[in-house]
Amino acid sequence: MSAIKFLRLKIFFSTVLLLIFFSCNKKAKKTVSKTNEITSVSFSNVSGNLGNYRIIKITKDSITLEQGNTTRQTHKQWASGINPHVWKQLVSSFNIATLGKIKSSESIQAKGGTDEVFQVKTSKKSHVYVNSYNDTIHYKQFEKFKSQLEKILPKEHP
Repeated sequence: MSAIKFLRLKIFFSTVLLLIFFSCNKKAKKTVSKTNEITSVSFSNVSGNLGNYRIIKITKDSITLEQGNTTRQTHKQWASGINPHVWKQLVSSFNIATLGKIKSSESIQAKGGTDEVFQVKTSKKSHVYVNSYNDTIHYKQFEKFKSQLEKILPKEHP
């Protein structure tokens, strides 16, 4: 057998092995959560004319706070870890069954007002609410959340 035929066989078998290797689809086990739990919460206040903003993001293990003013070009940031007990206390404010029923109102930021925005992400869906304080029936859970949140934020914000 000549060296060229031997080389062609090596290339052929190498190609076949590579194709087999890449065509094998390893099916990853997908963990489908049967429970719908909150994975993160964001809360922000953003004003129109003055350019003030305050953005708080909370996950199971951390909390971040950003605030500042766009007209004066100031920006401060604070971050901290949180323990599972604090996370459970914060998310216990929300009733997942009623999250889809909460009504948002129109934005008032463009008119010089301040928009209050909540984003609640669950394992199944993401909910965003703008100025939902007009929904007097369901807004109580946001009030409870904000009061719990103020207890864990530093007294001197960044």
